[in-house]
Amino acid sequence: MNIAMYGYGKMGKAIEEAAVARGHAVVLRVDRGNAGTPPTGADVAIEFSTPATVMENIKLCLAHGAPVVVGTTGWHDRMEEVKDLVGTSSGALLWASNFSIGVNLFFKVNNLLARLMEGRPGYAARIDEIHHAHKLDAPSGTAISLARGIQENNKRYTGWTLINPESSLPGQMIPIHSQRTGEVPGTHTVRWESTQDLISLTHEAYGRQGFATGAVVAAEWLRHRKGLFTMADVLEPGPTAQP
Repeated sequence: MNIAMYGYGKMGKAIEEAAVARGHAVVLRVDRGNAGTPPTGADVAIEFSTPATVMENIKLCLAHGAPVVVGTTGWHDRMEEVKDLVGTSSGALLWASNFSIGVNLFFKVNNLLARLMEGRPGYAARIDEIHHAHKLDAPSGTAISLARGIQENNKRYTGWTLINPESSLPGQMIPIHSQRTGEVPGTHTVRWESTQDLISLTHEAYGRQGFATGAVVAAEWLRHRKGLFTMADVLEPGPTAQP
């Protein structure tokens, strides 16, 4: 499989390493110096650039018939526009806030626990996330996905809000605390606390390789499909690419 990489920072390089290990080739690397280069000769594109460039890259790939896997966050308020683009181009796009296989299993457990807590008003939800000091956005896309999962599965919550450690819990809003320090690849904890006890779920990444491998697995899965998908579709039971 020939891959076009849009965004070639640390994550892009890790994805190339994972792709080569799985027998694929990266035939195009697009960054600031060659922005706007079409994915000619690529079977699939993988997009890990910036919120400022992601929409143009999505449009470019769909216009040239390249299925595109999108890992950049910060564009989801334009989801309806992307749905229209995928439909009118008869193209394929798969997006995720996090491509780690472990994180996506974590999402499923988070949803289940949120449903179980529907009838347990004594427990309050909170999300804590820690990332490296170079990560610009806060909260992380993964933390927002966790909050949305809670909101969709527990009617007590109507949204999320970013807090500092000393903030009081804001009722129907899920509090998210974000910390940026050192070179931490990414740690996310969902906490349900009562006056008697605490239940916590934690996913800790050891490096970028899990995210990179998941993105390549997603590209393998998407290559011959049409439509708009998420990582949840990749993990559905049935014949899929294996990590």
